[in-house]
Amino acid sequence: MKLLLERTSHESVQTIGKLYLLRDNGSVINDWHSLELPWNDNKRNFSCIPEGVYKARVHKSPKFGKSLWLQDVPNRSEILIHKGNFHFDVRGCILIGTDLRDINKDGFMDVSNSVDAINLLMLHLEDVDGIMIEIKD
Repeated sequence: MKLLLERTSHESVQTIGKLYLLRDNGSVINDWHSLELPWNDNKRNFSCIPEGVYKARVHKSPKFGKSLWLQDVPNRSEILIHKGNFHFDVRGCILIGTDLRDINKDGFMDVSNSVDAINLLMLHLEDVDGIMIEIKD
């Protein structure tokens, strides 16, 4: 099993994409919408992370609960896929949800049903060793 994050929209305050959970043969098991900060030269707390392939592991964050922790991100640490809805909920991590909509009516799309999305992702990855995630623009 592996994850693929394809970024589809780069905006002034955020980056929108799709996260796919794939079988080894490439078929899609499940997918979610993703929300990150915009590219800002990989600056900690202000930027999404660089494209690449990263190891990941299931993690229990004191702040976010069940999450996925990306390993060996260049010049960054503690990058998680975690629950949250808005671009201001993220400081360099990745949020996922089941849908995109402007929840708070600020003109920017938000991810909705984030807790459900994280719970389903964690259910799929609970007993998986060697999780890999590829991030592409």
